[in-house]
Amino acid sequence: MRGALKILKVLVAIVFLGALAFSVWLTFTPPDGLVSASAYAAKIVCSNVFIAKRDADAVIRTDVSHALPRIVKRLTINVDVANQRVEAAYRGLFAHRYAQYQEGRGCTLVSKNEILDYTAPPSVPAKPNALWPIGESAQLSDGTHLLAALNDPALQGPGMRAIVVVQDGRIIGETYGEGFNASTPLQGWSMTKTVNAVLAGMAIEDGKLSLDRKNLFPQWAGDARADISVADLMAMTSGLKWSEDGDSPDPDGLENLANDAAAFARDRPLVAPPGTKFNYSGGSSVLLARLWQNAVGADARAYPHERLFKPLGMASAVLEADRSGTFLGEAFLFANAHDWVRLGELLRLGGEWNGQQLLPRGFVDYMRSPVPASDRGHGPVYGRGGVWLARGQGFKLPADTFMLQGHLRQVIAIIPSRKLVILRMGLTREDIGYSVAKLLYAIVAACRFE
Repeated sequence: MRGALKILKVLVAIVFLGALAFSVWLTFTPPDGLVSASAYAAKIVCSNVFIAKRDADAVIRTDVSHALPRIVKRLTINVDVANQRVEAAYRGLFAHRYAQYQEGRGCTLVSKNEILDYTAPPSVPAKPNALWPIGESAQLSDGTHLLAALNDPALQGPGMRAIVVVQDGRIIGETYGEGFNASTPLQGWSMTKTVNAVLAGMAIEDGKLSLDRKNLFPQWAGDARADISVADLMAMTSGLKWSEDGDSPDPDGLENLANDAAAFARDRPLVAPPGTKFNYSGGSSVLLARLWQNAVGADARAYPHERLFKPLGMASAVLEADRSGTFLGEAFLFANAHDWVRLGELLRLGGEWNGQQLLPRGFVDYMRSPVPASDRGHGPVYGRGGVWLARGQGFKLPADTFMLQGHLRQVIAIIPSRKLVILRMGLTREDIGYSVAKLLYAIVAACRFE
């Protein structure tokens, strides 16, 4: 009996010491996956609560649960409304991460007691009571074909949050998912990459940057990375090692693990000669953002607002940045649906807005010119300025169609020959077989009858 009791005591001690060691490990050196999950949860809740004004519980049930289905129930997420701050931690004890909101900057991952120094740009002037794009009013079509397309749940897709159709400069159709409306800021995910390319184009128009510039960072001096050009970064042909694959919301550590996203991406090794291999890369977009910010100089923080959002009247737009101040130009622009289609309309019009040429003439044509290295056997899928080419992807749409596309089935299709801009945004799993193609086909066909 005594022997059995001794063995039991030893086993209890081993279990206790093991649990203690495990807790110490999680406290002081939590694994990257756990840290990334906490950071993702804090950031996504912060942005959606304080920018989009959504209910925190709804964000956790949908956005966080979608990205972190295996761990969301073990995360403790606290929203401090008074201080506009969110904390997330595994079981409330480990891998604590914090996100802080600031007006005009959005949410940034910070340390526990960190206070950010940031002056918000002035707000975009209030819009007059006028038709979009000057104001927010819309004269919606009552055409039966278009209404049928907009209101068909199968075409909308699961998790649809917004669909807007613009024809010849006017909103002719729109519909929204439950809990969302025309004023709700929505994250564009990788549609932000196109916005980032537009801002680089504006820096080119302002004489601050050029497509053929090389020797982009001092850290690349003396090695083959010095041959990477601005054009290579825009076209996703930098040759830098990068992976966008994986189940983690942050496969390579760019957004949730790195304090300085640009430095993280900059230090990737070269695995292919610049300009020769297409590799879709959030790192390239962050480097592009850092470059045009460096080129613009002291006015870089206000540049998106002054050069893009204010001229277009994109009052809801917030482009978020990391702790170092680098804009997260790969995924983190929030804007409502009406403002997202303003951007699409700017591209449809070749970079001109209200008689003012905001982008270099011909730059939009350059943006949608094919990247030969992106050909997967059916024609190039990517354009030189952060856009997707419909023909290369197999979309049966007019040949001049090009697209902004983002995670979770965000899309803005731009069809200059039809004077059409079509937006669809939502939270839609990418493994369930839903394709936005049928929605686009139905809307394009319907607009022939309007």
